[in-house]
Amino acid sequence: MVSGAFGQFLASPTDLVKVQMQMEGRRRLEGKPPRVRGVYHAFIKIVSEGGIRGLWAGWVPNVQRAALVNLGDLATYDSVKHLLLRNTSLEDNCLCHGLASTCSGLVAATMGTPADVVKTRIMNQPRDSSGRGLRYKSSLDCLVQSVKGEGFLSLYKGFLPTWLRMAPWSMTFWLTFEQIRRAVGISSF
Repeated sequence: MVSGAFGQFLASPTDLVKVQMQMEGRRRLEGKPPRVRGVYHAFIKIVSEGGIRGLWAGWVPNVQRAALVNLGDLATYDSVKHLLLRNTSLEDNCLCHGLASTCSGLVAATMGTPADVVKTRIMNQPRDSSGRGLRYKSSLDCLVQSVKGEGFLSLYKGFLPTWLRMAPWSMTFWLTFEQIRRAVGISSF
């Protein structure tokens, strides 16, 4: 878990740039001028406005999201697979693995989407001259403001695309994992 958190922390600047670039289409539709013209310009703009530290704006919810997604995926896959093998006539095969991975992708998306919404809002908020966010003080503040202002379901904006993105990844990962496990002779349970 520590290595995953550290890896996500290191990757946060690239995620920040991605999130900001994804907002450019909406800004143009609203008649606002573009903030960035490309990846390099986004990095330069972030550093010029918030210093090197500014590259890690939103790193906390980014790491939280990664932890929640992996927790949901890993715990659910084994639990569902075990449940299917014990309580159905399914055997330890691709069908069982596919069903377990579909469930794990659903739980991962359910657990990760609120953190993804918080992360995106924190990364897209306006900043002061020292790089501090002007709308939210923390992940928790963003979460509370979102629920108070828009309701609980606001935390699940983008759930379906998130699940549709996670489901094939989860399926590919777990089916591959099971084939490798079987090829090297490691038992399932």
